[in-house]
Amino acid sequence: MTNENKESFSEIINSEIPVLVDFFATWCGPCKQQAPILDELRQLIGNRARILKVDVDRNPGIASQLDIRGVPTLMIFKNGEIKWRSSGVKHLSELVQLLNQHSSRPA
Repeated sequence: MTNENKESFSEIINSEIPVLVDFFATWCGPCKQQAPILDELRQLIGNRARILKVDVDRNPGIASQLDIRGVPTLMIFKNGEIKWRSSGVKHLSELVQLLNQHSSRPA
């Protein structure tokens, strides 16, 4: 899990702002395609949502707990609840729309 503050996964997903979690693997081609889209998304949404990348090979417990069977799998959490989940590469416009649906401060 790439997170500079060392918060636990459960602390992060229990946020009142939406948290987009990208479950990925370093060896995964589609995950490499998704990465620049998430970087652009991060710039567009600012502090209206949070993006967290979770390497399934380094965090097998979290991946197993959430039944992650393929990568990339993207999930949106808010207040600890799963609001959306999908596998495969997602386009920027779709992710912006989804985060806006779950944010109290849409773009």
